Amino acid sequence: MLKLIKFSFKKLLSYLLIFIGLSCASKENSNKDHLVFRYNEHKNIGSLDPAFSKDLADIWATHQLFNGLVQMDDKLNVKPCIAKNWTVSDSATTYTFNLRKEVFFHKDKLFGNDSTRTVKSSDFEYSFNRLKDKSIASPGSWVLNKVESFKALNEYTFQIKLKQPFPAFLGLLTMKYCSVVPKEIVEYYGNDFRSHPIGTGPFKFKRWEENIKLVFRRHNNYFETDKDGNSLPYLEAVSVTFLPDKQSEFLQFAQGNIDFISGLDGSYKDEILTSDGKLRQLYLEDVNMIRGPYLNTEYLAFFMETNVNEIQAIKIRKAINIGFDRSKMMTYLRNGIGIPANGGFIPKGLPGFDDSIGFSYQPELAKQLVSEFKSETGNENPEVTLTTTSNYLSFCEFIQRELQKTGLNVNVDVIPPSSLKDAKANGQLDFFRASWVADYPDAENYLSLYYSKNFAPNGPNYTHFRSEEFDNMYDAAYLETNPNLRAQLYTKMDSLVMASAPIVPLFYDEVVRFTRKTVNGLGINATNLLELKSVYKN
Repeated sequence: MLKLIKFSFKKLLSYLLIFIGLSCASKENSNKDHLVFRYNEHKNIGSLDPAFSKDLADIWATHQLFNGLVQMDDKLNVKPCIAKNWTVSDSATTYTFNLRKEVFFHKDKLFGNDSTRTVKSSDFEYSFNRLKDKSIASPGSWVLNKVESFKALNEYTFQIKLKQPFPAFLGLLTMKYCSVVPKEIVEYYGNDFRSHPIGTGPFKFKRWEENIKLVFRRHNNYFETDKDGNSLPYLEAVSVTFLPDKQSEFLQFAQGNIDFISGLDGSYKDEILTSDGKLRQLYLEDVNMIRGPYLNTEYLAFFMETNVNEIQAIKIRKAINIGFDRSKMMTYLRNGIGIPANGGFIPKGLPGFDDSIGFSYQPELAKQLVSEFKSETGNENPEVTLTTTSNYLSFCEFIQRELQKTGLNVNVDVIPPSSLKDAKANGQLDFFRASWVADYPDAENYLSLYYSKNFAPNGPNYTHFRSEEFDNMYDAAYLETNPNLRAQLYTKMDSLVMASAPIVPLFYDEVVRFTRKTVNGLGINATNLLELKSVYKN
């Protein structure tokens, strides 16, 4: 009884703080600069050098500071950026980019008298060579693996030649790794360019107290305009704090101290959302919720070269796939945010997705498959160990309880994220939780996890799935320039993977964003990129 009273008081206090925060928020905001966009980053930012923009926290920050040849809109279409246009020739292996002449780097005294200069094609040649430089050790060097050569043809023309056609190449160039950087600044600061970034983006670097605060200011010479010809960005500044836990972040949002939060965390999901994923009444007046597909597949994976008999048995792998209700799991554990993964590995929103090739909830058939395994092997107590991190423990425990009803025992082992990352890369886990967020918006990126030449630790094939038929189709997809035929190939490949069941797709994620009602122009996209150049506040 005492425990219940303590829990209730804690909940009551939490709601009271939120209520007070919401009622005071409009008063507080009236005293604040409406030209500053504030958000919290609960993960630390490792570097502001785009060559090291591997994690979403780094990408969000560097996206405000840097540009590349091309960019992606909210519909995942590749659009001009520093390149005003381009041509593709030589059987889709030569890309020639014509650069804008009015793109300026952020001001810095190292540029000399003018404190800035325009971007030239030689800057892209330098930036790409830097990305390939083994002494730099950029985690994004793989982006240029399919590139044979690149060079500045003249002051404002840049050409890239590929080793073979690669339909997703322009999407790859939208990654922050491919941003342009100025040689004189990078070579002056060396490794310290990470904290002295100079780019061309809508905002320029102002101040960074690591793990405490990061501030960007408006780049007044930014080259992009809105549809009416007005200069971008609209905001004067971006301010980032680094509170490490999501509940503190949510309270800051509720109190009006930050303008936006991304994602749904267990610490506050039931406080802000109903069980069917709608905003609670308390927040309707002050908060907007935006949601849409996210190119992220959450899944469980089997290591196919294991010696564990249960995991070697396709009947057990299929029983796990059909032995739990994904829709029920999403309602209870995610308040309906996310799409139950009844298709393959390719997420909803990408060409090649097909929701008919996966597994549906069939509890009786799951019991039958487990029973057949017992009869065939003489093992009356089949069991598997599922390794996860604490963030996903609730999902794994839900699956554990459901699968026990089939006669399969599931042990859940919780380890730190860094340990799981290393162990799965080195084939030390038989059954583990994982996720794959698209590096670029093409299903080839997802299917690369099942190509036999990509075995971990040298590639992303963590399951060590192997199929000659799959490999042949994967190679053929590179040469297929018709997008509809390529999508059909992707679906066949995904279906082939699912037939062997080396994975258990859980759900296709959704981007969920909560903003104050004062925030306008913050869209949503399937890569969860934070685009602030068109944002303004009332």
